[in-house]
Amino acid sequence: MRNRSFIEYALPVFGYVAVIVLAAIVFTVFGEGIPLFHKYSVVKFLTGKVWRPTASLPKFGSVPLLVSTLIVSGIAMLFAVPLGVATALYIAKLASETTKDILKPLIELLASIPSVVYGFFGIVFVAPLVQKIFRLPVGQTGFTAGIILAFMSLPTIASISEDAITSVPSGLELASFGLGASKFETLIHIVIPAAMPGIITAISLGFGRAVGETMTVLMVAGGALGMPHSIFSPMRPITATIAAEMGETPVGSLHYHALFALAAELFVIVVLFNIVAEYYHKKFSARGN
Repeated sequence: MRNRSFIEYALPVFGYVAVIVLAAIVFTVFGEGIPLFHKYSVVKFLTGKVWRPTASLPKFGSVPLLVSTLIVSGIAMLFAVPLGVATALYIAKLASETTKDILKPLIELLASIPSVVYGFFGIVFVAPLVQKIFRLPVGQTGFTAGIILAFMSLPTIASISEDAITSVPSGLELASFGLGASKFETLIHIVIPAAMPGIITAISLGFGRAVGETMTVLMVAGGALGMPHSIFSPMRPITATIAAEMGETPVGSLHYHALFALAAELFVIVVLFNIVAEYYHKKFSARGN
């Protein structure tokens, strides 16, 4: 009973600690970012297309960085979501036990590879391949970064989606087979819709991994600060900009506060995406019930 009482008291404490840490992060990021707008227009920051923080007249237009972030993350999700869900479906419902015992650890191993290793892989293999296939001047582009981020997001999406698909009651599948549906029809029309709340959670976490990745995009996205004209343009997302410039920025300067403002903007994007994901999560959960 004593152990049980301790656990009952300890678990809420852990929950409150997580909330306090999140609040501290939000307070720090926004607290350091807001002073920028005492001397620089919010409108110019949100709509400006030029990022020149070290010019004689500094410009902190975040649009090119935001567009680069959305392009790279969007390309990553375009590849990672269908591949991740298909992989999860295969492992959970189609693969033999031997194949499952081999594939699942290998996919989870991808999540433990350091991001810098993915970056080197992108520079040495993916970037030259992209340059050759699409006949580009350089291979370090937003498309290249998106491909690498897709590999990095794939384990998260596949693993969580596989758990969601596995948890679908077998009775639903048996009922579908009893009505004459094929294996493929059952997977598409019964299993996936029933597992959709968990799949949406997987996609949300995968997007968070893609949009928050720093080292990989810093290495393979190209680092160009201008407005990207296509997915094959070199670009620099928000995370790469913060990582590249924060180390040489004087603490308390306008540039310093601008980088925190970028972090706050990125935080808002992730929160909005999670709100949308939570809405659809509840929508599909209610439909399932």
